[in-house]
Amino acid sequence: MSNEDINQSLKLFIVLSRAYRAINENVNKLIQTYGLNPTEFAVMELLYHKGDQPLQQIGGKILLASGSITYVVDKLEEKGYLKRVACPSDRRVTFAQITDAGKEMIESIFPNHEEKIHELMSELSKEEKATVIELVKRLGLSIASK
Repeated sequence: MSNEDINQSLKLFIVLSRAYRAINENVNKLIQTYGLNPTEFAVMELLYHKGDQPLQQIGGKILLASGSITYVVDKLEEKGYLKRVACPSDRRVTFAQITDAGKEMIESIFPNHEEKIHELMSELSKEEKATVIELVKRLGLSIASK
């Protein structure tokens, strides 16, 4: 392993980190205009697209510490966007379920969210996006298996 290889790996790390930060900051600003924080939006998006979710599993699906989930779910429940539903077959499990008001809210904001992400990614062609997806996915999977 040469110094050049090491320097290139470090540069890749910095470039990926800065790109992620820039994208995330832009998207988070938009999310805040909806009266949500990024974590609340992530929970709402998960429930909208994947249906009812056990509270214990939400954190792992949106990359959030499980202790924070209760707080986020409480806030979304106060806003009327979701409700807790007991599992009929296992009293230890409680599901988060999106409400009609929550569906209405996410359906009204998600098209704008999609458009913003598309706009942020528009620097790359369709083919370049496919290449980046393939390479970054490969990198992530190789790291996860170590």
